[in-house]
Amino acid sequence: MAVYRFRISFEDYDDVIREIDIKSTQTFEDLHLAIHKSTGYNPEKSSSFYISNDQWIKGDEISYLPSQRKLSQGITLMSGTKLNKFIDDPHQKFYYTYNFERPFDFHVELIKILDLEAGKEYPSLFRSAGEAPKPAGTIVAPAGSGEEPEDFDFLNEMDYAPEDTDDLENVEDLGIADHGQEEEQEEKDEFMDEFSDNDTYDSEDYGTNNKDDY
Repeated sequence: MAVYRFRISFEDYDDVIREIDIKSTQTFEDLHLAIHKSTGYNPEKSSSFYISNDQWIKGDEISYLPSQRKLSQGITLMSGTKLNKFIDDPHQKFYYTYNFERPFDFHVELIKILDLEAGKEYPSLFRSAGEAPKPAGTIVAPAGSGEEPEDFDFLNEMDYAPEDTDDLENVEDLGIADHGQEEEQEEKDEFMDEFSDNDTYDSEDYGTNNKDDY
């Protein structure tokens, strides 16, 4: 039985690297879980490996927690799918997307094939470089609080209502109300000026021919 050493790097963060040793007979789900044991991310997110060529172009998909649509199309699942089934090259590459809702993309490359070490537990982290970036929308709890980080939708939670201050008690203090009244009065004046230029008015529109009624 062989051991695969995979180098995993963030597509947008080249300095963040993990190298993981894993048995050739273990599954893509095992590799998925090992990656996020090393990043600290929640692995229970819909994610996929894609068979890739040297240009990182996606091929066949191997999925974790796929959508119902993908399931109905007979997508290959990470669970129960052994790594060696899709290793055709000593430098085999996989494009990997974690969490389709707020995705991180990774390059996963087979860099070495090793002999199995008796008594060693696999998968195992061989090398770790760089700190994994925080997922979008994550609030980090204060140190020592014992609280778990949680997702936070900033846009939905933002409150744009003006705050009360000592100097501004209502919108009239901002000149908003006065400005609206001035515009309304100007429109009325223009309307009456148009009336003054005519002696009669269309009875079908106004119900009378006497401009004094206005």
